[in-house]
Amino acid sequence: MKNFKTFGFIALLILCATTIASAQAAKPKSPDALVADLYKAHNAKRSPFFQTRSKARLYQYFVKDFADMIWKDAVTSKGEVGVIDGDPLYDAQDMEIKKFAIGKSRMEEGRALVDVTFENLGEKKTITFILVKGASGWRIFDIVYSEGRTLRSEFAMQAH
Repeated sequence: MKNFKTFGFIALLILCATTIASAQAAKPKSPDALVADLYKAHNAKRSPFFQTRSKARLYQYFVKDFADMIWKDAVTSKGEVGVIDGDPLYDAQDMEIKKFAIGKSRMEEGRALVDVTFENLGEKKTITFILVKGASGWRIFDIVYSEGRTLRSEFAMQAH
């Protein structure tokens, strides 16, 4: 009987730990935390860009229509250069990244903006992520590069 109680107690502890871990994993990320998570995945060679194994990986970070554009580009380019012709997180093909920083999100017109700043090959760059909040939390709506060029607009130009 004592072993049964011990086993029951251990099972209850495991159940509680699993419930707490899954609740923490499901906790919605702030806009800047989502962008940071995207860069972490990229740096761990698990970037959702260019992969053709799981649309769900794109939906973790991007609103559905934007994720679908990225997916279509990856699938139709078949390993060749598509609309995305460089690294979309650094807006470059060659990289030597220094002084990398993710800014705190700021609200503007009902959406969140997150600036990422860094130096690449000696050139200072700022990339701004535009995020919107939906049923599943914050998701990236677009990525703004220098001179107001955006990833979404590059997809639109390719469609015409």
